[in-house]
Amino acid sequence: MRIRRSDSGVTRREVRPALQEDVRAILEEVRTGGDEAVLRLTERFDKAELGPEQLRVDPRELEGSVGVLEPGVLRGLRTSIANVGAVVKAQAVDPVEVDLEQGQQVEIVEVPVARAAIYVPGGRAPYPSTVVMGAVTARAAGVDEIVVCAPPGPGGRAHPLILAACVLCEVAEVYRMGGVQAIAALAYGTASVRPVDVIAGPGNAWVQEAKRQLAFTEVGIDGLAGPSELAVIADGPGVDPEAVALDLLAQAEHGADSPLWLFAPDEDVREAILAAVERLAPRRPSVADAELEVCAAGGEEALWMADGLAPEHLQLVGEQAEALAPRVRRAGCVFVGPGAGTAFGDYVAGSNHILPTGGAARFQSALSAATFRRRMARVSLPDGAPGRLAPAGAALARAEGFPVHAESMERRA
Repeated sequence: MRIRRSDSGVTRREVRPALQEDVRAILEEVRTGGDEAVLRLTERFDKAELGPEQLRVDPRELEGSVGVLEPGVLRGLRTSIANVGAVVKAQAVDPVEVDLEQGQQVEIVEVPVARAAIYVPGGRAPYPSTVVMGAVTARAAGVDEIVVCAPPGPGGRAHPLILAACVLCEVAEVYRMGGVQAIAALAYGTASVRPVDVIAGPGNAWVQEAKRQLAFTEVGIDGLAGPSELAVIADGPGVDPEAVALDLLAQAEHGADSPLWLFAPDEDVREAILAAVERLAPRRPSVADAELEVCAAGGEEALWMADGLAPEHLQLVGEQAEALAPRVRRAGCVFVGPGAGTAFGDYVAGSNHILPTGGAARFQSALSAATFRRRMARVSLPDGAPGRLAPAGAALARAEGFPVHAESMERRA
């Protein structure tokens, strides 16, 4: 791991490639070519040759997947499902009724979308935890039809870990497809894939660009996810240097483009953490290409810098750092205290690991029930209310040049 020290503050690295036109071409290919295009692109990008009947995973293959899991993995998935489900169910919002002075009532209700898809990225390993984070959340939100798709592995096989997670999350519609072609099929629909209302889940830059181009015109999305990020403020008594080093190295496993920042004002603490990083990193080849940016700031200054980064994960370790927790305004998820390693949030803590990245935590939230629900108003005007409202409404309508709007209201007065 490379360590870069900074006295003047930390920076955010830009990693977005210029691929808009390539993505646009693939989207159009799937829009016009349907299943044939998806299969052709799957062979091209995933090196998997599939027939049309293989695009969707057979129910018998799904059913048999749980039996091949190691007991520890099965227990881990069940723990993750239970904890994520408990947290997301607590987010449910009851209808809100407002009675207004003219006699009308406005009720705000949340209505789940009918059909949602969870995109599970490919890569060096399968990600059953992403199935859990997405599917459990959509289910708790009230979505009736949940779809999962993931790129096929060698020989066109769907990974049994992904399939088992789908079974445990009660998802029966699973597709062997990934990349831009998967996003296009889910948004436009094909002969084999019915379109969905919302697509959620992480993915590489191509997947995110496809979601961006289709968002709010063809389909709803959860947000745009970039490389995973972690900022740590280590300040005050209670810092375990080796634990913090492992937290940083754990996030480095996501890849060389995953930003890592460490704020530690005490020189002894800072150097102890860096010494632990340098000692542990060489024996962990999965983190070899990562870069850690280090700053000596602490307290108010560190909080100000961290808020400027709006990182995906913010970890506060040490008494002074932990005291800052109520004042954090810009982070995807905040982990407070020596026991709250970010890795727990990736799997079993109960919070969601599908989080805003790239500074989007300034305005975007973690995946939640709200991602899969719409707010809708129900308006009731009982006797007397139309007459009290019509004069004000008609005057405004005529001022805007809509006289029939005015008549419509006055007719009920």
